[in-house]
Amino acid sequence: MSDTSISVKNLGKSYLVGHNDAQAERYTALRDVIARNIRNLTRKTRDMLQGRAIIQGDEVEEFWALKDVSFEIMRGDRVGIIGRNGAGKSTLLKVLSRITEPTTGRVKITGRVASLLEVGTGFHPELSGRENIFLNGAILGMSRSEIQRKFDEIVDFAEVERFLDTPVKRYSSGMYVRLAFAVAAHLDSEILVVDEVLAVGDIEFQKKCLGKMDSIANEKGRTVILVSHNMDAISRLCNTVVFLENGQVKFNGARETGVIAYLTNTNEAALARTWIDLTNCRRNIKTEKFRFASLLYQSIENSDLIKSGADLSFSIKIEAIEDKIMPSVAVTLFSESMTKLVNADSANIGKTVHLKKGTNIITINIKNIYLKPGRYPVGLWMSEYNSAEVYEWIESAIEICLTDDNYRLGSNVGGDAPVICEFNITQS
Repeated sequence: MSDTSISVKNLGKSYLVGHNDAQAERYTALRDVIARNIRNLTRKTRDMLQGRAIIQGDEVEEFWALKDVSFEIMRGDRVGIIGRNGAGKSTLLKVLSRITEPTTGRVKITGRVASLLEVGTGFHPELSGRENIFLNGAILGMSRSEIQRKFDEIVDFAEVERFLDTPVKRYSSGMYVRLAFAVAAHLDSEILVVDEVLAVGDIEFQKKCLGKMDSIANEKGRTVILVSHNMDAISRLCNTVVFLENGQVKFNGARETGVIAYLTNTNEAALARTWIDLTNCRRNIKTEKFRFASLLYQSIENSDLIKSGADLSFSIKIEAIEDKIMPSVAVTLFSESMTKLVNADSANIGKTVHLKKGTNIITINIKNIYLKPGRYPVGLWMSEYNSAEVYEWIESAIEICLTDDNYRLGSNVGGDAPVICEFNITQS
């Protein structure tokens, strides 16, 4: 058997997109409607006679979801497909899974493919979980004897034994995913393709799935392709990365380099060198007397990238129209689901902030940010002690990215717990 599992050369996939000009018109006369319908009928008839897809709309645009994509995946590789929404990741997986045909180029696949692209794909809502195991297995290419042999393993992995004879239309999205993944993972295929659907499952099931994919690749030498926005999952499972941008391959290679390229490209992970205006941030203002004006952040080591374990410095300009002793000024780092992870609050360390009339610059140095690689919204907070009166609160002022996967849990992770930080205050 060849060592090359998937070979993609000059792959392209285009779609025709229709645009309706009528919505842009303030007034449409009857003659315009008749003329437009005649033009549309003529174009649709011509497309039908030429065997082309019939597209609804006055104007038709050709959109390339993938363009000139080339790469190779070796047998046993664990490959992460990453990129922003609309980069072409799902389209690429549909081509690799033979769900859609490419417009240009060719794909050579060695071995059988098991794919899990969307919640409930291949399931019939009126059939029970038991019946859908056989139906979905057959769609994936499993024989009836193969499904029967692995039936108990599939049910045990999916943890749906209690609802096995219940129609799947009554399943939650998480139950759908568990059952669909269990069937795909137990197919004796050479290639397993998984889209972002694992995000629907709970944390424990996600860990279980990642462990299963890891064992599939390591123990059985199967190729695993995973699309995810979760850089922690990519870092844990994959050894190589294909980074797509605007339908083209921007990077193809080692995981660490690919993750850094993705994060630096999508969210200015290179540090801010100028003040960031906070005027347009969504904020909760209780008074006009004290307002966050702008923010500057940088690594204390002055590195071009923020790495796990680094020391970060946040400088905040606060405009005050009168003197005020402010018991609580805080910088908070959240997870993508807005769970509080790091809270550098002056109140937690007994530091009182004396604001003076005019522009005040508060500098908060946070030691050892041990967080997983990924994006973290940064919030700002200004209030009386124990939040008796909140003067201003910006839930997500900016986003920062951590790019190093050599992280460990440290003392600075834990919601409202005090963190190792320093506060410096200057007035100008």
